[in-house]
Amino acid sequence: MLRLGERQELAIVKEVTFGVYLADPGDLENTEEKVLLPGKEVPENAQVGDRISVFIYRDSKDRMIATTREPQLSVGQTAVLKVKEVGRIGAFLEWELEKDLLLPFKEQTRAVKEGEECLVALYIDKSGRLCTTMKVYPYLRLDSPYQKDDRVAGRVYEVTERYGVYVAVDDCYSALIPKAEPVSGLLAGDRIEARVAQVLEDGKLTLSLREKAYIQMNSDALRIMEMIKAQGGKLPFNDKADPALIRNATGMSKNEFKRAVGNLYKQRLIVIESDGIKMV
Repeated sequence: MLRLGERQELAIVKEVTFGVYLADPGDLENTEEKVLLPGKEVPENAQVGDRISVFIYRDSKDRMIATTREPQLSVGQTAVLKVKEVGRIGAFLEWELEKDLLLPFKEQTRAVKEGEECLVALYIDKSGRLCTTMKVYPYLRLDSPYQKDDRVAGRVYEVTERYGVYVAVDDCYSALIPKAEPVSGLLAGDRIEARVAQVLEDGKLTLSLREKAYIQMNSDALRIMEMIKAQGGKLPFNDKADPALIRNATGMSKNEFKRAVGNLYKQRLIVIESDGIKMV
């Protein structure tokens, strides 16, 4: 069986002046299902019966065709591709093959522009054509090699108020920065570096932009000191303040704020008063 959008090993069943025809070696009796490999891609000295690893796609005339080239992704996989142009039905993305890939408007999570890169997944549409989608969540892998506290790099592909920031680690592994994490200004398409806070049972990663508590405490403490200096030597609230006020003012959770304040207090750099925190 010929599998569109995938790499598979096929056998040469017929030679013609413009190439060779290939078929599934396990179904050679099916003379109707064969695909052309153009002459310019046929390996030297290849002959009937030889097997060749090829990728199956559709050419500009919508005919099934084989290639020995290796595109950036197969059906069900994700990759970052460049927008070649935007047309009336969607955007067209560049890849290793001659026919550009369509990214329909309905499959875009945001408007894309010519020249930019976007993370997409490859699928077969209802018409049997290869298409791409920016709705990559169902296509991301759950078998990452990462463990808790590993540093990773990824690409933001969706930002929601309900759950947080969705990230594709290495552009292929499923991850989330929870909404409780203090983040701001992140947009779909942004590249980030983060720490793996947790590996869930299903393989998804929970990420944090913050370091582990004992590492982050020093930078949090430094940030608080800078805030105190910027406000004339006194912060108008202390570690007993409402958690929402603390987060809005500092970007830290109440526990993180208390740890940092405690660190500064132990170093005798501040005094904690009933109405705020004062620099010594």
